[in-house]
Amino acid sequence: MKKSWIIIGVLVILAIILYGWFKGSYNTMVTMDEAVKSQWAQVENVYQRRADLIPNLVNTVKGYATHEKETLEGVIEARSKATSVNIDANNLNPQTFAAFQQAQEGLTQALSRLMVVVERYPDLKANQNFLELQAQLEGTENRIAVERKKFNEVTQQYNTYIKLFPKNMLAGMFGFQQKPYFKAVEGAEKVPEVKF
Repeated sequence: MKKSWIIIGVLVILAIILYGWFKGSYNTMVTMDEAVKSQWAQVENVYQRRADLIPNLVNTVKGYATHEKETLEGVIEARSKATSVNIDANNLNPQTFAAFQQAQEGLTQALSRLMVVVERYPDLKANQNFLELQAQLEGTENRIAVERKKFNEVTQQYNTYIKLFPKNMLAGMFGFQQKPYFKAVEGAEKVPEVKF
């Protein structure tokens, strides 16, 4: 009789330990997944800030560079594409992530072309509104870089956690999947060629 109580006691203790491990691991995965979603929302926030600045920048440039219609329309079109690609934080997969990153890169390139055009207009470069918008845009680009870095760090912690054994089995059972990272676009390692 005494042996059976000892066996039951050991089994109960093992069950409590196993339950605690499952609960702790699952709750940590949920917490880390939410951290990735939260950081993704912050990335979208700074991209939205950039998109909100662009119409004012384009309108300021329009007044000075009336015959640069093609460049201005390119920026407006790129902004439209970039803001139309929205990703639900629950659906961060490589395909949707690549589409988002490609649309944002298109906008970055269009803005770069606009800044090259601006170099041809000394009066515009001296305009206080333009200078303020340009400074805000530069600050926003820095914020984007910071938030993307933070997103990659949080994602790396999450991805590592769900890949570690034996948590990888729990992650598979509960549907926790690896999240994509921001990566440099192809050709980013090449030095840009500047022509005047």
